Amino acid sequence: MKTLKDEILQRGAVLSDGVLKVDSFLNHAIDPNLMTKIGETFAERFQEEGVTKILTIESSGIAPALTTSLQLQSELVFARKRKSLTMRDDLYSAEVYSFTKQQASEISVSKEFLQPTDRVLIIDDFLANGQAALGLIDIIKQSGASIAGIGIVIEKTFQPGREILEQEGYKIESLARIASLSDGKVTFYTEKEQTSQ
Repeated sequence: MKTLKDEILQRGAVLSDGVLKVDSFLNHAIDPNLMTKIGETFAERFQEEGVTKILTIESSGIAPALTTSLQLQSELVFARKRKSLTMRDDLYSAEVYSFTKQQASEISVSKEFLQPTDRVLIIDDFLANGQAALGLIDIIKQSGASIAGIGIVIEKTFQPGREILEQEGYKIESLARIASLSDGKVTFYTEKEQTSQ
């Protein structure tokens, strides 16, 4: 997705060989026009999958998941990282380890929001080691629902997330695939590299 790649190059900041800061348009401040295009692109890529629900994790996945749900006319549910007073014990829960934050957290979804008849599309902002996606997959499996696929805004191809998820047979669509963040520079993964592997 050229528009997203342009934004990454213009407004993103490489903090280390493994960390890309995109808080000016994706996961702190949100560019609504870009987010609308992201939702349209995900909807195009998953329109044949029979999606009834979209699932993400608070908070950075909510914006792209919302614009996608508007396009697909499907409900949106997000896993909570902290249980509020209104969340009772009837929850699906999974543990997710964040390598960026260096901590594990429990994510939860109320059982009333996922049904065995649902076909669920996972949307998230980043794919690196695959831990967030695996946590959401665990929750979907607990509910008995089926998984339509996984939509990722930015994927770090130099980390093992995609490989782990593809081994499980999931369809993954990433809008911007980054091959390297070395020397403070963003290098995108190309189709040429993909066919040579």
